[in-house]
Amino acid sequence: MTDMELKKLKDDLWHSADMLRASAHLAANKYGQPILGLIFLRYADILFKQHKAEIAAEYQRKIGTRAEKTMREVSIEKCGFYLPECAFYDEINNAPDDANKATLVKEAMEAIEKENPSLSGVLPKEVYGQLVPEEEPELLSKIIRVFKDIPENISIDLFGEIYEFFLGKFALQEGKDGGTFYTPATVVRYMVEVIKPEIGNKLFLDPACGSGGMFVQAARYMHKHNATADDMMKFMCYGVEKEPDTVKLAKMNLLLNNVRGDIREANSFYADPHNAVGRFDYVMANPPFNVDEVVYEKVKEDARFNEYGIPKNKSKSSKKDSDKKETIPNANYLWISYFATALNANGRAGLVMANSASDASNSEYEIRKNMIEAGIIKQMVTLPSNMFTSVTLPATLWFFDKSKVDTDKKDEILFVDARNIFTQIDRAHRKFSDEQIKNLSVITRLYDGDKQAFEDLINEYKLMLADAPETSEDKDILTKSYWQSQIDWLLERFPDGEYRDVVGLCKVAKLDGEDGIIDQDYSLNPGRYVGVVIEDDGMTAEEFKAEMISLNNAFSKLNGEAHSLETIIANNLKGLFGE
Repeated sequence: MTDMELKKLKDDLWHSADMLRASAHLAANKYGQPILGLIFLRYADILFKQHKAEIAAEYQRKIGTRAEKTMREVSIEKCGFYLPECAFYDEINNAPDDANKATLVKEAMEAIEKENPSLSGVLPKEVYGQLVPEEEPELLSKIIRVFKDIPENISIDLFGEIYEFFLGKFALQEGKDGGTFYTPATVVRYMVEVIKPEIGNKLFLDPACGSGGMFVQAARYMHKHNATADDMMKFMCYGVEKEPDTVKLAKMNLLLNNVRGDIREANSFYADPHNAVGRFDYVMANPPFNVDEVVYEKVKEDARFNEYGIPKNKSKSSKKDSDKKETIPNANYLWISYFATALNANGRAGLVMANSASDASNSEYEIRKNMIEAGIIKQMVTLPSNMFTSVTLPATLWFFDKSKVDTDKKDEILFVDARNIFTQIDRAHRKFSDEQIKNLSVITRLYDGDKQAFEDLINEYKLMLADAPETSEDKDILTKSYWQSQIDWLLERFPDGEYRDVVGLCKVAKLDGEDGIIDQDYSLNPGRYVGVVIEDDGMTAEEFKAEMISLNNAFSKLNGEAHSLETIIANNLKGLFGE
C-alpha cells in the first residue's frame, strides 16, 4: 500500500465513522472508546487470518507428539494471541442488523479477554449498547461495515498507523481533555529522532504514558533502522498512567503496533511500579504541566526527585494553615528530576515541558543550576505554538544525555528555536511535516559530528527532486520547487555540511564566557541564546531616519483627522437625540 493509498484509506474510514457519531447516544468525548475497540477487533481478525495457515500446520504437525499443543497455545506462539470463533469479524458483520449486534460485540470482547489474560479488563464491552438506539438499531452494523473496508492483506505496521490516526483525530475533537492522553505524533517523531533509540536489550520508560505514543514511535524508528523481530523482542517498554481508560488505550495501542510493554495504573508522583532510579536506557514523556497539589512529605525522601533538589515554597505556611499538608508549589521540576534520575549511565531522555520551567526562579532555579553544572542536559528546543490540543502556547523540549558528562561537551548545551517551523493543519492546530522533522533533527546530527547524515538527507531530497513533477493541482503531490526549497533551506544554513550557529535557529552555548549560560542566569530558554534574524532593508542611516520622520508625519496627520471625525460624530449624535 502506497503512502497515498494509506492516507486515502485513513481519511475514508474517519469520514465514514464520524458521519455516524451524531446518531449515537454517546457524549462526543466517549465516542472514541467503541470505535477504537472495533478497530482492535478488526486488527485481531486480520492478524489471526494472516497466521491461520501457519497455526493450523503447526498444530497438525505436533498432534500425537510429546510436544503436542492446543490450538490456543500455537496461536499465541505464532501471532501473540488467540482469537475465538465468536470474535471473527465476519461472524459479527454478517449477523442481522439489529440491537443484538451489541451483545455479539460484547461477547466477542469478553471471549478475547478470557482467552488472553494480558488483555483482561482492557477492551470496551458495555458501551456498544448505546450504538443501537431505538430509532436506528442498525447504527452499530453500519460502523462495523466501515472497518470491514480495511484490506485483509494490510501490514500490521500500517494497521497501527490507522489506530494512531484515530487517536489523534479523537484528541483534536475532544480539545483539552483529549490532549491528556495524546501527544501529536509529529512532535513525538521529532523527539525520537533526537534521542535515536538503539537496537538491543534496551529499557524504555514513560511515566506519564497516555495512550503509549512515545513507545510506538520509538519502535517505528527502530523498524526503520532495520530492527528485526528478534531485536524488537529485546526492546521492553514500561509505562505509568493514572487514568484507567487511558491505560486501556495504551495497552491496545502497544498490541496493535506489536510492541512489548508493561503499562501500570498509578500516580507517578507517589508510586514507582517500575523501580525507575538509574534503570532505563531511554525515558520520554509529555507529563501534565504546572501540577500544584503534590504533597511535599510524600516525595521529599524519594530518590527519583531529590538528587538535584525538591521544589519548595518561598516561605513557611502561616499558623492558620499549619494543619494543612505542605504541597509542592509547582511539580514541573519533579518531572524533570524524575527523567534525569531514571536514566542509567548512558541513558538518554526527552520530555515536553511548559516554557515557564526554562526560566523558573526560587528553588526551581537551584535545581536547574545543579542539572546544568552536572552536564546532563544536551539540548533544548522551543516548539511552535498550537502544536498540542491541550496547550496553545509554545512548549519546550528538554533532552538529557547522561553519557555527555564524560565528554568535552559537558559544559555546553545545544539550543534550537523551532517556533517558526511548522505546517498549518487548520486555524487552531499545527504540526511538523516529514521534511521539517528531518531538517530539525539533522541539526542534532551535525552537532554530534555526523556529517554523513546531512549528506544522505541532501541526496534523498535530490532524488525526490529528480522524480517530482514541475507542477501539480493535487496539494498532496510535492513538486520540484518544494524539494528544491528543502535543499536550499539546509545548504543556506549549513553550507559546508558541518554544524554552525545560525542566528534565529540554533546556538551552542557554553557554561562560561560572555553571554554564556552563567551570564544568562542559568536560563534554558533558547530565545536567550539563539537571537532573532533582523532582515536588512537596504537603507542607509540617513534614509532610515528620513523614512521614520515621514511615517511619523503621516501618523500625526491621521491622528488629526481621527479627532476631527470624533467631533463631527459627537455633534451629530447631539443633534439626533437633543442632548
